[in-house]
Amino acid sequence: MTFTITADSLVRDIVNELPKASDLFKKNRIDFCCGGNIPLSQAAEQNELNLDTIIDELKDVFEKYENTEKNVDVWTDSDSHTIINHVITNYHRVSEEELAMLSPYVTKVSRVHGEHHPELIKMNELFYEFKKELLEHMAKEEEIVFPLIKQLANGTAANPEEAIKMIVELEKEHDHAGDLLRQIRAVTSDFALPADACGTYVWFMPV
Repeated sequence: MTFTITADSLVRDIVNELPKASDLFKKNRIDFCCGGNIPLSQAAEQNELNLDTIIDELKDVFEKYENTEKNVDVWTDSDSHTIINHVITNYHRVSEEELAMLSPYVTKVSRVHGEHHPELIKMNELFYEFKKELLEHMAKEEEIVFPLIKQLANGTAANPEEAIKMIVELEKEHDHAGDLLRQIRAVTSDFALPADACGTYVWFMPV
């Protein structure tokens, strides 16, 4: 994947192609919602920002995103401790950040568009159920299950059967989280966008 963002790229298109750009835009007060149908150069000018600096920062965001999963060796040639630390850093912390970032926008879209699109009210409920379950799931992994796995790996587990039981329980939680995502897909008709969708609506729908 090649970095293709230029001064002429529309702000909303940038966020659709590179969702993490939304953090940079929020920091610089660039509207990527209803006001996002303008070129990046115009957005920079409106906010008295240096265009070259913004593009360089977008490149950094892009490169960080691209490099996150390039090193597959961690999954195939690493010990349990390394894999666990990789999961916590690259998945748990990132998921927490993404969920926190998405929450106000999910709420905003359901509030603004829910009257004419009742499926968004249901999607809002499902999202917050999913968020609660995922945060609880990750906390359980870090506080209970990952330490047990480390003990299994170094042979110090006092009760290996208990660790295995906990892992099976976590797998069931994965299944339920997957079911919530399938429900979200179903109520939104496979994430179909209506004609009156605003920039935020377009951004958080994974079309």
